[in-house]
Amino acid sequence: MFRLTLSIITVFLLLIRPALAAGPFEGGWQLNAESSAIRFISIKKGSIAESSRFAAFSGSISEAGEAKIHIALDSVDTSIDLRNVRMRFLFFETFTYPEAVVTARIDPAQIADLAAVQRKQIDLPVTLSLHGVEAALTIPVAVTLLNGNRVAIATVQPVILKLEDFNLTAGREKLEEAAGVTITPVGLVSMDLLFDRNGAATASAPAGTAASGAATALEASGDFSREACTGRFEILSQGRSVNFAPSTARLDANSRDFLNSLSDIIRRCPGMVVEIGGHTDSQGKAAWNMALSEKRAAAVNQYLRQKGIPAERLVAVGYGETTPLVPNDTVQNRAKNRRIEFKVLN
Repeated sequence: MFRLTLSIITVFLLLIRPALAAGPFEGGWQLNAESSAIRFISIKKGSIAESSRFAAFSGSISEAGEAKIHIALDSVDTSIDLRNVRMRFLFFETFTYPEAVVTARIDPAQIADLAAVQRKQIDLPVTLSLHGVEAALTIPVAVTLLNGNRVAIATVQPVILKLEDFNLTAGREKLEEAAGVTITPVGLVSMDLLFDRNGAATASAPAGTAASGAATALEASGDFSREACTGRFEILSQGRSVNFAPSTARLDANSRDFLNSLSDIIRRCPGMVVEIGGHTDSQGKAAWNMALSEKRAAAVNQYLRQKGIPAERLVAVGYGETTPLVPNDTVQNRAKNRRIEFKVLN
């Protein structure tokens, strides 16, 4: 019995020797996306919680404990295709902000005894870059040594993010309009991350790989069905992401990323003719508004043709102030009525 116990202890010490013999991050660590998860919970109608995830992300920890996680926001996975599209274009605006980045420094001294205790909870200062905003957070995480070459780092409790802190309030409002529901202005984020020591035999996923099942969330390759095309154009119209300098038909520079994404979708809806409809509010004379809407629709048409979309697949139409979405009785409503809409004609 004594010899058996001694043998077990010896095997255990051999397993954790890399962590005991050197600094906890010697050689660097790589995120194993296949065995990790990044999820968030949103709340609609006051009490209905919906769980979603990101399917593609990558990350690493340097020998000095510098950690960085890149999250591809286009890989948002709500389990429903068009809801994923709404999240990409209306909420995250991934055509301008394609990823979120989490950076942190794990002080090696904080986990120097990890090989002995196996699991520690620490308060980790992190910086989250999301939607053009950087914010400093302190997140309680549990660090668990699974063996000498594999460590798990997980949030102890969901991290509460206020949407207003990341300029996501407008995106939330667009989602509410599109889905016809109220959405609580916070998100609850959790991470369960597995890291493998670089060069270790246990490492099974290189940097930049996607989590298991990513193909169901990432935008499919190839052509879309008519239903998928129609749904996408409706969503893109709700984004109000095509903007112009006041009283002109000159495209705002920030609109170009959106139109580049739009051109890719049009290419993947072969044979379909797309109407570009220009709309205005009711401020000013009706004839002026009609002419302005026609010029703005033509400007979008011209940009898409420069991106390689054939002229015969685009029809530019101006509607002026004739088809408002909402009454032109407030500044906010007039902004909603100044828009470009896209729809499939045949």
